Amino acid sequence: MSDFNPDYSEQPFIVDQIAELSGNTLLEFGAPWCGHCQAATHAIKEALAEHSALRHIRIYDGKGKRLGRLFKVKLWPTLILLQDGEEVDRLVRPLKADEVRELLSKSAKG
Repeated sequence: MSDFNPDYSEQPFIVDQIAELSGNTLLEFGAPWCGHCQAATHAIKEALAEHSALRHIRIYDGKGKRLGRLFKVKLWPTLILLQDGEEVDRLVRPLKADEVRELLSKSAKG
């Protein structure tokens, strides 16, 4: 389920859709032109390779993007780990795969 998608989704995710997600999901808020996002890509990809069952949704964020505001995203990239649509933890501007692994270790097993 977690083939690393290099593109950010512009699909308008609605809060209700996020709340209805079952299991574990990693939301990645960012922008394709963001230098911090580009710098974090390798670390995120490396850590996600070890979690093939984890749903990963990259969300294009920016001015006028409601979902990022609802999650109080201020810096990119911001990774938010959800379990059954509820936030478990978040990580802002990771640079090392171990930082991302630490976040992903908080996902429910099974």
